[in-house]
Amino acid sequence: MDPTVSTRREESDEAEAVNMLKVLPMDCIAKVLSLTTPADACRSSLVSTSFKSLAESNAVWDCFVPPESDYLFNNASSSSSSSSLPISSKKKLFLHLCDHPLLIHDGKLSLSLEKKSGKKCYMLSPKDLIIVWIDTPDYWRWTSLPHTRFPEVAELIKVCWLEIRGRINTCMLSPATLYAAYLVFKTTTGSYGFESQPIEVEVGLVGGEIHKQTVYLDADGGRRLRYQIVPRRIGVFNRPLRRIPGFQAPQPQPKENEELNGLKYPKERVDGWLEIELGKFFNRSGKDNGELEMSVLEVNGGSWKGGLIVQGIEIRPKP
Repeated sequence: MDPTVSTRREESDEAEAVNMLKVLPMDCIAKVLSLTTPADACRSSLVSTSFKSLAESNAVWDCFVPPESDYLFNNASSSSSSSSLPISSKKKLFLHLCDHPLLIHDGKLSLSLEKKSGKKCYMLSPKDLIIVWIDTPDYWRWTSLPHTRFPEVAELIKVCWLEIRGRINTCMLSPATLYAAYLVFKTTTGSYGFESQPIEVEVGLVGGEIHKQTVYLDADGGRRLRYQIVPRRIGVFNRPLRRIPGFQAPQPQPKENEELNGLKYPKERVDGWLEIELGKFFNRSGKDNGELEMSVLEVNGGSWKGGLIVQGIEIRPKP
């Protein structure tokens, strides 16, 4: 078949499909779009001018934003003065929540959205975690740092018993979604006790099956494995700089959760913090009232450790 004829036929079929959609009531089309994803709603705005107006309407995007954020939209839209938040529509509110996590539950929990799917993402602050010895100033202290989601984060001074636990109700998570939990942290210049020290992490429903694995919080150890200096015997002349012994040739970066020599190390985030995956959990219906528990444990080694700054535990959809 002539490719030109085939292309014209496809264009004709697409135009016919668009014309068929135009006969449907606008509220019916809006309902259909609201049952898709934010990415599909954006793509549908390319169909026609009328579709663009409908695809960007509050009726569609209201289904993509969580009710916890409604007050932001209501306050901005009802205020006579200009608001510092660019949320004059539900679509702008959605985009705002993708890049600017919202503090809820008295500032102990942050809520954001995954831009492509609209799935909910949470981070439990240290104030919302159970941290053993957190109220003992000799072991832990509260501190404020720039570029954090919460007013205060927890800094480990020294402990020989490291135990951090967090819980979140599964009804708060998006249904039919595979989630992963991550410890988000930093290490101070004088951190110690985590070199080659295995940490046991767990994720699972309270009273149900628990997934356990061993990870390492020593970020420097992971970097050493990623960038290994391998001297080579080469000629004296015309030697490429990258081959001179003592020059470090970067090795390919591992993908997320890829093991390095069989060991799991933290990776650096875009915001400059470190994260280590604790485990995965598939949230089925989103209507159950079960509690998902995540834990970080080092209670068997008995060695002292310190220099860890905990921003929280993040739960987000697994790619």
